[in-house]
Amino acid sequence: MQVEWGDAEQKLTDRVSVLVGSANGGYPSGNTLLVRGASETFVIDPSVDVIARGGVPARVDAVLNSHAHEDHMPGNGFFSDARVHIHEADLEGARSIEGLMGVYGFRDEAVERAFKKTVVEDFNYAPRPDACGFSDGDVFDLGGLSIESVHLPGHTRGHSGFRISDDVFFLSDIDLTGFGPYYGDAWSDLDDFEESLRRVRGEEAQWYVTFHQKGVIEGRALFIELLDKFTSVIDRRHNAMLEFLAEPHSLDEMVDHRFIYRPHVKMEIVEPVEFRSAELHVARMLARDEAVEFEPGRYRAA
Repeated sequence: MQVEWGDAEQKLTDRVSVLVGSANGGYPSGNTLLVRGASETFVIDPSVDVIARGGVPARVDAVLNSHAHEDHMPGNGFFSDARVHIHEADLEGARSIEGLMGVYGFRDEAVERAFKKTVVEDFNYAPRPDACGFSDGDVFDLGGLSIESVHLPGHTRGHSGFRISDDVFFLSDIDLTGFGPYYGDAWSDLDDFEESLRRVRGEEAQWYVTFHQKGVIEGRALFIELLDKFTSVIDRRHNAMLEFLAEPHSLDEMVDHRFIYRPHVKMEIVEPVEFRSAELHVARMLARDEAVEFEPGRYRAA
């Protein structure tokens, strides 16, 4: 269904628009891209606001998911006649709810059940067993306009950005916010995320678009400034965890302390995200001889 978005449609070019979500794309919403070629129209990461508004300002031929997370796929079922494309490493998350739950890797079955309900009811999740996988460097020709996939793993295994030939680069969840990089899932990897940040630094575009909050960033100079601040959060967290481990602590005690979320945040994902993030940082500390396993399951700064 074609629905006008009015001022919420930010046109970067005649062919590329950002459909700005609530609170400038703050979670649970996001900033969706609409890319119109001469032969096909793609919607990238259709958000909950796309569902709430009843569609986008065009007939959609294909949905392009940057990765398998609940907030990036609400429109997969809504655009039931359109093809769905997602990186092959995240394909399971688009094809079934069980596959998506595997991406998160919940340790508690009750928490997983509660979040599964949230994903279906609040994020309109619908399995797309017909979803097709792409790989790094694959190009989608929309007719006089192309979208090239850029694999940027770490957030998830298949997390990808998109290089659009109208001088636009979609960063997805390299969102350049003060929150910093998110690598709190079973399918997250800290080393991969850092490598992706190094890779994306080389991207040159007139407009950079994040799925959350920052939205449209014009010019490479501002992009690099924000990218450096975003990247620095990793070391800040690492140093805070090392300081906490001046005395021996377990991963569960690190979870209770909270290094990722503020104490007032209440969501099903908080505990598993804190645990996975602490697990990755402690593994890095051990590899660097910055910390030791003081006793089974308890760690102390070296």
